[in-house]
Amino acid sequence: MPSRDVAIIGVGQSSFVRGYDGSIKELAFEAFREAMKDAGITQKDVDASIFCSAPEYDKQRSPAGVLAEYMGLVPQPTFYLETVCSSSSMGVKVGYGLIKSGLHDLVVVLGFQKMSEISSAESQERMGRGADIQWESPFGTMMPAYYALYAQAYMAANGLTPDDLMKVRIKSGTYGQINERAVYRKGVSEADFDATNPDARMAGPVASPLRVGDCCANADGSSCVILASAERAKSLSQKPVWLMGMGAASAAVNMTGRPDFAKGLQGPHLAAAEAYKMAGITPADVDVAEVHDCFTIAEIMAYEALGFAPVGDGKALIRAKETYKEGRIPVNVDGGLLSKGHPVGATGGSQMRTIVLQLRGEAGPMQVKDPEIGLVHNVGGVGLYNNVTILGR
Repeated sequence: MPSRDVAIIGVGQSSFVRGYDGSIKELAFEAFREAMKDAGITQKDVDASIFCSAPEYDKQRSPAGVLAEYMGLVPQPTFYLETVCSSSSMGVKVGYGLIKSGLHDLVVVLGFQKMSEISSAESQERMGRGADIQWESPFGTMMPAYYALYAQAYMAANGLTPDDLMKVRIKSGTYGQINERAVYRKGVSEADFDATNPDARMAGPVASPLRVGDCCANADGSSCVILASAERAKSLSQKPVWLMGMGAASAAVNMTGRPDFAKGLQGPHLAAAEAYKMAGITPADVDVAEVHDCFTIAEIMAYEALGFAPVGDGKALIRAKETYKEGRIPVNVDGGLLSKGHPVGATGGSQMRTIVLQLRGEAGPMQVKDPEIGLVHNVGGVGLYNNVTILGR
């Protein structure tokens, strides 16, 4: 019996933009075409496909069938998967299971979102409905407010300051400038957060203590990850990247069911522990990471959940620039969600692509020196769905 280990043999991503002119089919095809070329395969090589998005933003109902037909992936089976912002990383987990079980040998996982099909106000309302529609969202809760609750509790307990959050955004801007696929490709400085300056573009309040610069932007985009069994990967790819460890966890939807907010989202702690155990490594073994920085506070909490810093001390990493490319643990050196933008269904796959390119030594100006192990941390909702994936050369 051949090994059922699973590898990534192809990755692709569209540019992330604020308003894509074409259809979701054309948008999805951009990432698919790049990934298929990267893997060196054709549609006949594909056993199954998984399409990932948050359907509230799409006018197309049941998009998997429409997209599979457009990509030339029929009559192979296709699936549709949604865990909001973590949809495509969860798609990779499901694809891994399909291959590991022996049901399929090669699976395409494609995440997409065309958020510009609806207005910003409509988008925020749909995000709010990701919470309990009986007990929370009718009262106006939205993503910035939820993460602001965590930021307030964290600041009160752990000495985090608005300047620490600003430093996360400055780092993001440093790398967003050199990522040709990012929405926001401008550098960010302290002056941009100066509330006394009427021209400071990042300083406007959103949900205290979060400001405009602390929040990622909606975007249109697609990403594609092609998974293969060990046997297929070795025959098809010169540089397979192996799925070493995968962890996932969920959390109570209602905030009243959550534990101490000052300790951050708890789901990523559980998912990370599971992934590390499966991979047989510790946090110290990770050479480069992509974390879900939908808000600046989310990146600080991720440092701690992933074991890069003790709980309450994530601020020390950004203060010392340890999460810059030259630091102890480079994080989001592609600009993260804060600079790339956040096309909900495509985000996890984009993070996977960045780590795959890093491990292959193909990340260009974003390249970290000789990484062997990379990590992807992807969160859906306010820590409702949590995925941690560890990749190795």
